[in-house]
Amino acid sequence: MTKAALVIESLTGNTWRAAELVADGLSQYGWSITGLSKVKQPDLASIQDADLVVVGTWVHGLFVVGQTPWAVSNISSLPTMRNKRSAVFCTFGLNPGRSLDKLTGAVEATGANVLGGLALNRFKLEEHSEILTTRLVDAFDAATV
Repeated sequence: MTKAALVIESLTGNTWRAAELVADGLSQYGWSITGLSKVKQPDLASIQDADLVVVGTWVHGLFVVGQTPWAVSNISSLPTMRNKRSAVFCTFGLNPGRSLDKLTGAVEATGANVLGGLALNRFKLEEHSEILTTRLVDAFDAATV
């Protein structure tokens, strides 16, 4: 059974809700969820036990410029995930800008191998979480062949 851990930074609950939707979606594919924790209080055992670590946060900044993932310095300081497979997502209201690329870089700074990710519009969380879940399963399966 494939195992996933989710490590999330959420302000209003949208990103946490997206993580719950992704966890539910992965469970429907037969995956086991080892943990759902906050970036500032990561569940180290669930990260270590997971085959895939999903890191999610929200986008802050001006509406058309300066968008960046929140807590990117905390994310890049997560425990070493050398060679751990990972994926990223961010939630946004209007425009994520290059937030997904910045988030990918922060997670790669931990030593993880990021398989992909998606920016999720907070007004389409269910739809976009389903797309992300499918992409994660496909990317993980392709990486393990």
